[in-house]
Amino acid sequence: MKVRRVYSTPSLQAAETAVRAAREAGITEADISLIARGDVELDAMPEHQKEAPTDFKHAAVRGAGIGGATGLLAGLVAVAVPPLGLTLAGVALTTLGGAAVGTWASSLVGASLPDPIRQKFEGEIEAGRVLVVIDGTGETLASAEAALRNAGAIHLPYGDPAAMS
Repeated sequence: MKVRRVYSTPSLQAAETAVRAAREAGITEADISLIARGDVELDAMPEHQKEAPTDFKHAAVRGAGIGGATGLLAGLVAVAVPPLGLTLAGVALTTLGGAAVGTWASSLVGASLPDPIRQKFEGEIEAGRVLVVIDGTGETLASAEAALRNAGAIHLPYGDPAAMS
């Protein structure tokens, strides 16, 4: 499972140096994102590295899991009740339906909530610092952490699992 790490850099140029160091350490482009104040993001930050300002992605993943589990449970209960006449194919459909409804509902809620990293490090962002967010596992993450420190990035206390790992 991938773990998310957050680093603070004083400028976009320093963040770009840190991103290069992370790539050289084996972190893929898809596992690197940047978070900065709105004026920095609009002017100079590459579009593919911008982190979404909401919790949409993480909420959708959580909703799919919880909804799917709820649908599966409902389907299994329905199979156990003979008058309902639900088959195993029906269980699969209730599982998929539960996952779809869970994803939809959680995504709506998540789209209205700020990203957890933005919430936690709002002071850093408002001070004009650029955050470098990497997702990685084991040895790759350890070598990336050393490379980022050598590039001048400051590790911030954040170590939640990456939602999309």
